[in-house]
Amino acid sequence: MRETPEEVNELQALLDASLSGATAHLRSIVAERTVTAEQLTGILTGMCTLALSTVTAKGEPRISGADGHFLHGTWHFGTARTAAKARHLAARPAASVAHLRGEDLGVFTHGTVEILNPEEGEPAADWPELLAYFKDFYGDDSFDWDHEVVYYRLRPHWMTVYAPDVAKLTTA
Repeated sequence: MRETPEEVNELQALLDASLSGATAHLRSIVAERTVTAEQLTGILTGMCTLALSTVTAKGEPRISGADGHFLHGTWHFGTARTAAKARHLAARPAASVAHLRGEDLGVFTHGTVEILNPEEGEPAADWPELLAYFKDFYGDDSFDWDHEVVYYRLRPHWMTVYAPDVAKLTTA
């Protein structure tokens, strides 16, 4: 867990606000089958495969896979700078991601992406820390980290979690 107590509190507030503002249908499914922010940060460790949804210039939805890393209470993911999803996100930074583990876990997030390592301009203030994490995870020589890949942080405005059996997710 890399989250500070403040980040866990912010995540909990987001989860609570998202669920309280959800439709009655969604609340009936999730309300008694969810996790706390603290539990979630312990569950979402390492690389988590994400279904990433972007939108084309014509307003058509596109979904693709991405390696997701849940760090400091938010999703981080990368792609090739030449990927269609990178073009979509540059023009239209709203995105949604879902991380699913069969019927045991569903994490659904909507928000706006922030580019962490733009080709031009200043990187995010925490990019050196995040880059060290990614290099440790993928290997220092896996990519041309300055030119080949672009990384994003999804700044969530809505997030909910479906987890019917928390014990199943928190025991090794």
